[in-house]
Amino acid sequence: MIPAPFEYHRPDSVDAAVRLMSSLGEGARVVAGGHSLVPMMKMRMTDISHLVDLQAIGALRGIAVDGASVRIGAMTTQHELIASEALAKAAPIIREASLQIADPQVRYMGTIGGNVANGDPGNDMPGLMQCLDATYDLAGPGGNRSVKARDFYEAAYYTARADDEILTAIRFAAKPCGYAYEKQKRKIGDYATAAAAVTIEKAGGRCTAASIAMTNLSDTPVFCEEAAAALVGSTLDQAAVGKAVAAMLGAINPTEDNRGPVEFKRHVAGVILRRAIERAASRA
Repeated sequence: MIPAPFEYHRPDSVDAAVRLMSSLGEGARVVAGGHSLVPMMKMRMTDISHLVDLQAIGALRGIAVDGASVRIGAMTTQHELIASEALAKAAPIIREASLQIADPQVRYMGTIGGNVANGDPGNDMPGLMQCLDATYDLAGPGGNRSVKARDFYEAAYYTARADDEILTAIRFAAKPCGYAYEKQKRKIGDYATAAAAVTIEKAGGRCTAASIAMTNLSDTPVFCEEAAAALVGSTLDQAAVGKAVAAMLGAINPTEDNRGPVEFKRHVAGVILRRAIERAASRA
């Protein structure tokens, strides 16, 4: 199918894009890489009369690493995340996750902002950003504001971003830690059946801090404080890992679809999370 008729806009600044979104009303949508929105338009699953393309806004691109502070522009592509040595040194889990997103052709166009902003429960970056305790910067007609990734997702495709706001950047504090992003999917390029982002800090042979989030096992990414707390203070032995897995299995809410029935998804979630914890612990 082809999309319904729409008007195309290509602003060259964030302010111009915000003015367009404010003036055009509910029929306007921003497009970044287009890998989520364009297929929905082709299938006539969304009614869009104005498409606001962010590709010409240079201020939305780039990766800045200043000590422990990391800032990633929303229009930075997955390929650029993979290629950045500074980012790989500060937060190697981002490269590890980005390499598991879709395929190289998609990663050259797909952006981190598009991945986190539209609230798709199958996207990889929202759970990872919750694991990293990232903050999203938003620009709108009322000015700029910031929202924690852990507070951003409300339901499938519903977020704290207003329709006339644009996500401009992702920020987080990087710290030395063990890390892992594990993902099980049916085939290359597919969404995850289950994926887990884990970071672990250790001292004296014991876990001193941990963070755990999972993807595509509910209508939002699942950040589970109880799962992380089960690891803290332990030697990361099998009993502690088992408690963490049990806590996460109590927090997820998968539904049956073409990736399998609920019990299969819960089984996969447990296997993937255990694998991610063990690999993060080995790197801590």
